[in-house]
Amino acid sequence: MPEQSATNLVLVLNGPNLNLLGTREPEIYGATTLDDIGAMLVAEGDRLGLIVDMRQSNHEGHLVDWLHEAAGRGACAVILNAGAYTHTSVALRDAIKAISVPVIEVHLSNPAARESFRHRSHVSPVAKGVIQGFGAKGYALALDAAAAMRQGDL
Repeated sequence: MPEQSATNLVLVLNGPNLNLLGTREPEIYGATTLDDIGAMLVAEGDRLGLIVDMRQSNHEGHLVDWLHEAAGRGACAVILNAGAYTHTSVALRDAIKAISVPVIEVHLSNPAARESFRHRSHVSPVAKGVIQGFGAKGYALALDAAAAMRQGDL
């Protein structure tokens, strides 16, 4: 496992209902659990020289606090799947805008291809980039992007 430094820490933050991955609407979100995604990201992080700190909360304030913490800990990136808060949370938008850590927005499904209330993201305008519609693989793509940003390639 790589030693944590201010330049190789990536926080992976997951919002409401993502603790139910694998059982909640698998036809939309797949059969992969959040624990499966976490294990995959830790292994991929080791390969890339990144420390992955993965968390999930059903509470908006926890996500805001963790975004602030990412800045305080000198994280090189945050990968954020805000779940339904994507479409409702001005607080998350403001927290992202308030920190200098780049945030990569991730969604398992493609919100633009779903219900109209999912078409608007409060996160996208303040995120470095957005990866959506590729299932659990989207998290790995986001981690690759974080590594590329760390190396100055993005």
